[in-house]
Amino acid sequence: MLVLIILYGILGYWAAGKTIYRNYIMIGNIHSIIAKKLTTGIFFGWILIPVAIIMYIIENK
Repeated sequence: MLVLIILYGILGYWAAGKTIYRNYIMIGNIHSIIAKKLTTGIFFGWILIPVAIIMYIIENK
């Protein structure tokens, strides 16, 4: 179960970077940027992960 939670956090962080924060220049220290992307990925990962996977597939055709 812990492995799935960690995997979900990693995928959510990746998906937030590929979707919401794709064209943004994030200003701040590295800890606040990681915390913001990780929090967004955890809370909205249920929708961001499938969207990011679809975007990844479409871009790499």
